[in-house]
Amino acid sequence: MGKSLPIALRERVASFVDAGHSHRAAASHFRVSPRFVNNLMLLKKETGSVQPRKQGRPDKGKLGVHHEWITRRMSENGDLTLDELCLELAERGVHVHRSSVGRLLNRLGLSHKKKSGSH
Repeated sequence: MGKSLPIALRERVASFVDAGHSHRAAASHFRVSPRFVNNLMLLKKETGSVQPRKQGRPDKGKLGVHHEWITRRMSENGDLTLDELCLELAERGVHVHRSSVGRLLNRLGLSHKKKSGSH
C-alpha cells in the first residue's frame, strides 16, 4: 500500500476547498488527484478529521477471525500441508493464498509440512 500524504498537505487541501474552491481546482493547485481531494473531503465530513484511515485490515487480515479454528485444526492434525489447510478454509468460504496461511502459522508458533510427497 502507498504511504499517506502528509497531514500538513491534507489540511491545506481541505482548507482550500472549505474556502470555496472546487475539488478540481484544489487538485490542480496542490498537484494531487481529484480522487484524493474527493476522498479527503468525504473523510473530513465523516470523521471531522483529515487524519488518514488505518491501512490494511485491523483484524490481522482475512484470517484474523479464524485463528482459533486454525489452531484447533492444526492440533487435531499437525500433518496438514498449507495447501490442504487452504482447501479446508475454502470449504468454510475463506479464499486465501497459501503464503497468508503460512505467515499466520508462523505468527501463531505452529509448524506445518512444506510439501506432501517424498524426495
